[in-house]
Amino acid sequence: MTSIAYLASKATLPGSPTRRSDAFEHDRMMEALRGPFAAQSMQIEDVDWADDTQDWSRFAAVIIGTTWDYWDHADHFLKTLEQIEFVTPLFNSARLVKWNSDKRYLREFESTDVRLIPTLWIDRVDQAAFENAFAELSSEDLVFKRQVGAGADGQYRLSAEDKLPDMPHPMMVQPFLSMIQDEGELSFIFIDGEFSHALLKQAKAGDYRIQSTYGGFETPVTPSREDLAEARNVLTHLEEVPLYARVDMLRGEDGGLRLMELELIEPYLYPLEGPDLGPLMAAAVAKRLNL
Repeated sequence: MTSIAYLASKATLPGSPTRRSDAFEHDRMMEALRGPFAAQSMQIEDVDWADDTQDWSRFAAVIIGTTWDYWDHADHFLKTLEQIEFVTPLFNSARLVKWNSDKRYLREFESTDVRLIPTLWIDRVDQAAFENAFAELSSEDLVFKRQVGAGADGQYRLSAEDKLPDMPHPMMVQPFLSMIQDEGELSFIFIDGEFSHALLKQAKAGDYRIQSTYGGFETPVTPSREDLAEARNVLTHLEEVPLYARVDMLRGEDGGLRLMELELIEPYLYPLEGPDLGPLMAAAVAKRLNL
C-alpha cells in the first residue's frame, strides 16, 4: 500500500501532552481521509512536521494538514517543506505555501477584481501607529491580526480608547465588520480546483471569533450562484491549481462577498459539513501521483 504523510504538529497529534483544545478537528480529518485513501490503495499517516528524524522519501507524497504551530516557527517550517519537496511530492507546493504564509499575499489581489476588506500593514505597532490606524481606516473599532498567524492567535479587537497590548509581530489591521456577527463567515472548500462544499461559520453570542476554540460553530450551506462565482474567481488568480483551498469570505454592505483569507497551508476542511471531502481528496491525490 502506498504511504502518504499527513503533516500535523505536537499541538494536534493524538496523545500529545500539549494538545490544542481544537485538535479534535485533526481527528475528524484523519477519520474522513483514512477510508477513502485506503480504497485508492493509499495509507495515510499523521506525522509531526517538526520531526527532523523523519525520512520523507519513504512517502509517495506529503499533504500539509494540521500544522497548527508553524507560525511560531515559520523559518523552520518553510525549510522543512523545501526538504520534503526535494525528495517527494508535496501538497500544497512549498512555493505556494511560502507565498500564502504571510498575509501580505492579500495585497496582490488589490490589482485584480477580487474585492477585499480595507487593510493597513504595520511592521511594528507602537503607540503612534496604533493611534494612526483608527484615523487611516476611519473606524473606532479595529481588528489587529498577525501577518504570519492563524486561528485568531495573537489577534485583538480594539477601540481607540483601549490600552495598546503587546504586539511584537508585524500586524495587519482592518475595520471590524458587524457582518461577522450578523451573518458569519462563509467558507468555500475546493479540491483540485473543483468545488466540494460550503459552510457558514458563526461566533457564539457576545463574541466575533468564529473558531471552535472560542465557541464558534458551523452550518453547511448551499451557496448562491453569485457567491460561488465570487469564491471561484479568487482561485483563477493563482499560478497553479492547489490540491486543496479554502476561500473564507465576508459579505459587504452591498451584498457582495469580500475575501477574508485564502487558506492554502493548513486549513481545517470541515469534513462533517462536506461528506464527499475524503473521496475527493483521495481521488485527487491518486490522480496527481498517477496511481
